[in-house]
Amino acid sequence: MPSVLVVEDDPSIRQSLIEVLAEHGYAVRSVGDGFGALREITQIPVDAVVLDLGLPDLDGGDALRMIRGISSVPVLVATARDDETEIIKLLNAGADDYLVKPFSGGQLIARLSAVLRRTTQVPPAHTPAGSLPAPATEPLRPTTVGELAVDPVARTAHLAGQELHLTRREFDLLAFLAHHTGQVVSKRRLLTEVWREPYVDDQTVDVHLSSLRRKLGERAAAPRYLLTVRGVGIKLVAPR
Repeated sequence: MPSVLVVEDDPSIRQSLIEVLAEHGYAVRSVGDGFGALREITQIPVDAVVLDLGLPDLDGGDALRMIRGISSVPVLVATARDDETEIIKLLNAGADDYLVKPFSGGQLIARLSAVLRRTTQVPPAHTPAGSLPAPATEPLRPTTVGELAVDPVARTAHLAGQELHLTRREFDLLAFLAHHTGQVVSKRRLLTEVWREPYVDDQTVDVHLSSLRRKLGERAAAPRYLLTVRGVGIKLVAPR
């Protein structure tokens, strides 16, 4: 039974999250503040953390960075902040995914299940109806595109000899695009084969692409490696 730590200071919201998770087969522990979360994680390991950002003792972003300092546990951030810049900061700080409040119990379970599939060997407690199995794809191999070198086995990426510091999701996205160099890949396919989720909005891909572009030293208005084909998708190419 996968275990989840819920970090939420609002008692009513915390109870609702506990009930939803328990109904879907998760073993749930909960705390109402950031330092309590750190104590729980160090004392009894969990398989995932659902972290609210509006905590009474710590800013959620600071709590996330402190968690990352002591553990690689997958963290699903629950936030009322839908600003793209803020979300990128959270992903760069180590969040594995995020939910913008208000969200449904179904969305919570779907995203948590996907995070566990991607980041751990622990199977989700329950796969929601309509979710997609892991697609059967050929193994990803080291790829060099221009000055960009991506090694999926070592999980490293270098640009002009300098290592790129990518989040887990950014690397997965880059490795998939590198494996399909020169091919236009739709956002829906990325959600299916990289995120492995049947339904999320395209903003999830957009946020990660924006952050990835920045680390590759480019902008959407002046792309070098990541070219957007309007209305179709994205492709990775060697700069001309």
